[in-house]
Amino acid sequence: MVEFALVAPVLFLMVFGMIEFGRMVMVQQVLTNASREGARMAVLDGTTTSDVTTAVQTYLTSSSIQGATVTVTPDPPSSAGYGAPVTVSVAIGFDQVSWLPSPMFLGGRQLTATTVMRRETVQ
Repeated sequence: MVEFALVAPVLFLMVFGMIEFGRMVMVQQVLTNASREGARMAVLDGTTTSDVTTAVQTYLTSSSIQGATVTVTPDPPSSAGYGAPVTVSVAIGFDQVSWLPSPMFLGGRQLTATTVMRRETVQ
């Protein structure tokens, strides 16, 4: 009992740290894929900012992530010329996606992902 009482706090701290870090890596990958989906939509002809935002939010919703901020540059993406870069950024606070009620190590951090693709349009 005494040994467990000495080791238990460290053990639980490590377990919760692994859960928190694993969730952070998973959410970061989902944000990266969502920004890529949004950028792929943004470089097409006739796409509006709301189309891009909807594509990103749909991808995030399928992964049970809500409340992310989507930024498209230029706004609207159709204003970019042939071959010009279009940037889609997705950001969310880790506090909003943590599986723990109060994140111990990563609380207050902002997770972001940015994808830049060249505009596909007729020259």
